[in-house]
Amino acid sequence: MNRKQLKQDAKAQLGSLFANNWINGLLVCFLSGLLISAASVVPVLGSVIVFGPITYAVSKIFLQHARTNSGMAISGLFDGFQDDFAGTFLIGLMISIFTCLWSLLFIIPGIVKSYAYSMAYYIKVDHPEYDWQKCIEESKALTKGHKGELFVLDLSFIGWFIVGSLCLGIGLLWVTPYQTMAKTKFYEALTAGSAAE
Repeated sequence: MNRKQLKQDAKAQLGSLFANNWINGLLVCFLSGLLISAASVVPVLGSVIVFGPITYAVSKIFLQHARTNSGMAISGLFDGFQDDFAGTFLIGLMISIFTCLWSLLFIIPGIVKSYAYSMAYYIKVDHPEYDWQKCIEESKALTKGHKGELFVLDLSFIGWFIVGSLCLGIGLLWVTPYQTMAKTKFYEALTAGSAAE
């Protein structure tokens, strides 16, 4: 997995820093975080209910743009509620539960498992017929032998996040779409490799 190439592809996909695609990606990431945070005003269940569907929708928006370069429609943020609310909700819920349980063993197993489950939403986009369990199992199979690469990819954005945080955190808004697109490109590389085997 060529990390440098993935990041270059992600940048190219978004265009220049203030291009429409980058701005739309920024808005998608910002509004998704805002919706999840706003839902947390409902004690316990609020953010749990919307987390899965919203995260699925963000994955779908970025994946579709990565494949078709058709732009990122902000209206797609609610697709997780329309496509398969129960399925996307359960993916988010079960990933949270499993990650939490693994984290009880120590932090490291929880981090490892979070990377193992990280492709579940993309898999749901590609296979809407899959239930939550199938999506998680496929994610674990897809990331087998690649979790370290994904961790290093995330690690490579630390400098960007540090610089972004210096501007009252506003710069982070531009980094998040870049990281999300790089992760999307990582999924594309994984599935291409999987298909070739």
